Amino acid sequence: MQTTEGITINQARLDERIEQLSRIGRIADTGVCRLALTPEDMEGIIQVRLWMEETGLTTRLDAFGNLIGRLEGTDPSLPLLMLGSHIDSQPYGGRYDGAIGVLGALEAVQCLIEQGIQPMMPIEVIAFCDEEGSRFNKGLFGSRGITGQLEEGELERQDKHGMTRREALESFGCSPAQFAESVYPPGAIGAYLELHIEQGPVLESIDAPVGVVTGISGPLWLTVTMKGMAGHAGSVPMGMRHDALVGSAKVIAAFDEMVREDPGAPTVGTVGSLRVFPDSRNIIPEEVSFTVDLRDMEMARRDRLEARFMQLLEDVSKQHGLSYSLTVDTNSEPRYCAERIKSAIHSSAEAMGMTLPELMSGPFHDALALSHVCDYGMIFVRSKDGISHHPSEYSSPEDIALGTEVLYRTVRQMCNGHTVIDTFS
Repeated sequence: MQTTEGITINQARLDERIEQLSRIGRIADTGVCRLALTPEDMEGIIQVRLWMEETGLTTRLDAFGNLIGRLEGTDPSLPLLMLGSHIDSQPYGGRYDGAIGVLGALEAVQCLIEQGIQPMMPIEVIAFCDEEGSRFNKGLFGSRGITGQLEEGELERQDKHGMTRREALESFGCSPAQFAESVYPPGAIGAYLELHIEQGPVLESIDAPVGVVTGISGPLWLTVTMKGMAGHAGSVPMGMRHDALVGSAKVIAAFDEMVREDPGAPTVGTVGSLRVFPDSRNIIPEEVSFTVDLRDMEMARRDRLEARFMQLLEDVSKQHGLSYSLTVDTNSEPRYCAERIKSAIHSSAEAMGMTLPELMSGPFHDALALSHVCDYGMIFVRSKDGISHHPSEYSSPEDIALGTEVLYRTVRQMCNGHTVIDTFS
C-alpha cells in the first residue's frame, strides 16, 4: 500500500465544486446530461466562470464556445501552459468525465496563487466546448477550433432535432465570423496538461489510484448508410426482399467479430447509434444509418481492419441488393505523450511517495487535438469498475485529490524559475 505525503490542494473545496457542478443537468441520483451548447452547458459555464474569477483569473468565452481563465506570468512573451478538459457530457453520463480535469486544473492554479507562486509563463485553464461529440456526432470541437483543425461543413452538422452547430453557437453568443480571432498562433501554446478519469479498468485492476498516460489511440469514426427497398412485411417474399436492416445487422455482427480476433491487441470497435427508416413494425426497412467507432494504438492494424470493413460493406450490399454510402467523421492517428512531461509527472508523484503506473488511453481527449501543436501529458484517476459514460461512473474523492495533487506539483515543476508574489504570501 502506497503512502502519500504533503497534500497541498484543498480537497474539500474541490469536492464541493464537483458536487455543485454535477447538479447542473442532473439525471437520476448520480447521472448528468449536459450536452454541448445547451442551456445546461451554459449554466455550467456560468458557474465555472464564477469560480475562475473568484480565484483571480481573467476569463473569456471565445468564438468556439471555450471558457478560458488566464493567470499572467512574469514573462507574457513565453509560450503558455494550458490546463483543462471539458464540462459537456454524454446524454446519459456521469459527473466526473471531463469535469475533474477542469476543476482539478482550477484547483491547481488556485493553489499556486495561494502559495504565492507566479509562473514565468502565462497559464490558462480551459473548459473546451463539445469534447464529447454526442450532440453533433463529431467531438473535440473547441480544442480543434483553437488549433486550426476544423473541417469543412462542421457548422452545418445537425443534432437530432435539426439544430445546426452554427445555430447552437450563435445561441451561446458565439460568432463563427470571429473564429480566426480565437485560433492560437503557432508556438503560442508551450505545453498542455490534462487530468481525467481513466474510463477503464486498468488502474483498479492493479490497485493504483493514479496513472501516467503514454498515448492516445487513434479513433476512426464513420457513419454508414445502407439503402434497400421498403415493402409490406406481409406480402413481399423473403427471397425478393432488399432489407437494409438485415444487411446492416450482418455488417455490424461481422465487424464485432473482426475486432475481437486478436484478444491481446488494444483494438476496440463499437456501433453505438442506429437509425431505421421508415421505422414501422410492418414495413421492410428501406434505409439504415449506423455509426462505427474503431480505435487502435497501431495504425497499420487499424488500416487493415478498415480495409476489411470496406470489403465487408461491399460484399453484404451485393448479397442483399443494397447500396451504401459512408462519411468519415473523425480520423486521427495515435498520439504519444511527451517524455519530458511524463518525467515531470513521475517525479512529482515520487515526491509524494507514489510510483505511478503507465497506461495508454483508448478514449480520445482534448489532448489529442492539442498534441498537434504542442507537447502534452495526461494524468489518469482510477475509475470504479472501469465504468464511464454512465450515471454509475465513480472515482473516489481521495483518488481525485491525489490526481489533482500530482497535477499541481507537475504544474509547479513546469513553472521552473517562478517568482513569489508578496501580496499572496
